[in-house]
Amino acid sequence: MDRTGLLIILSSPSGAGKSTLARRLMDWDPSLRFSVSATTRAPRAGEIDGQHYFFTSRQDFLAMTAAGHMLEHAEVFGNLYGSPRGPVEAAMREGRDTLFDVDWQGGQQIRASALGGHVVSIFVLPPSLPELERRLRDRGQDSDEVIAGRMLKSRAEISHWAEYDYVLVNDDLDATERRLRAILTAERLRRDRQAGLGAFVKHLMDEESA
Repeated sequence: MDRTGLLIILSSPSGAGKSTLARRLMDWDPSLRFSVSATTRAPRAGEIDGQHYFFTSRQDFLAMTAAGHMLEHAEVFGNLYGSPRGPVEAAMREGRDTLFDVDWQGGQQIRASALGGHVVSIFVLPPSLPELERRLRDRGQDSDEVIAGRMLKSRAEISHWAEYDYVLVNDDLDATERRLRAILTAERLRRDRQAGLGAFVKHLMDEESA
């Protein structure tokens, strides 16, 4: 039966495991597409246009935003970032789900868009703030000052947990992945997600009548 593709929003404070869970989810279901963001920043070494980002000028980005072609957008350190609407709508028509790795602000914008009725939003919490800080330090990538800033931002992110459809505490990565798969499976099977269900039931009823 036909199904309209979903928009899966995955959010968490930095270090809670969102990126790892997103990779695992896409390994589990290769039909999932990851939303490729558009940006006005210059490409870095090894980055490929259309694969890592859609690189565009500030003027073109603002024109796309004004025309309603961005599901969400934000300015970060002087550069614009956003999620183009066109590829998401194309995937939806094909029955393919799109995964968004965005913060709570991006999630709010997507839910408020014309495609908001197709959104499934999931927030990932760490088991504790000390554990979150430990994970950030174990990365070995950031200074104490940067980690302190990330922890401060994490509290702001966590304060928006109640805006999401589902909230998972990532105390065990494998268990959290299983719960994430269960959410996606159940959401795909919802009656109102299955576009061809009415026609299928009518066919069943016609068979019975014959």
